[in-house]
Amino acid sequence: MNKTMLINQVANIFVEKMPFNQFLQISVKSLDPEQAHITFPWQDVFIGNPSQKILHGGVISAVLDNVGGMLAAASIIDKLEEIDVLSIQKKLATLGTIDLRTDYLRPGKGAEFTASAKLIRSGNKVCVCRMELHNEQGVQIAFGTGTYLVG
Repeated sequence: MNKTMLINQVANIFVEKMPFNQFLQISVKSLDPEQAHITFPWQDVFIGNPSQKILHGGVISAVLDNVGGMLAAASIIDKLEEIDVLSIQKKLATLGTIDLRTDYLRPGKGAEFTASAKLIRSGNKVCVCRMELHNEQGVQIAFGTGTYLVG
């Protein structure tokens, strides 16, 4: 098994094995050690402001954290010297969000949303990512920075 296959398995875990992500109906469009893209559809249960019918801020932050976390996991795999299933599981088990900053730029209106993440830095202990959320028209709704424990 190579690193690309492992990264694809991580993407599958985020989509298939995490109940909250299933609720969000996240779909992974791309994931590699430098960037990630996920999409999710509008659902009325995501309403944060009933009069405007916009995304709840918690949904926005959760999605940004998800795409950043996926990228952090991919960066862990990319740095491995040897592909050993037990060491990979051990490394991924320590993955966690240290800090998440979300800046809300516009109301979260749209039918489908895309969250993307780009790697800023990946060290032995910490990974830092920049994330963005856009609607299907390309309007940027939010951006964030996530710091993740990776070792």
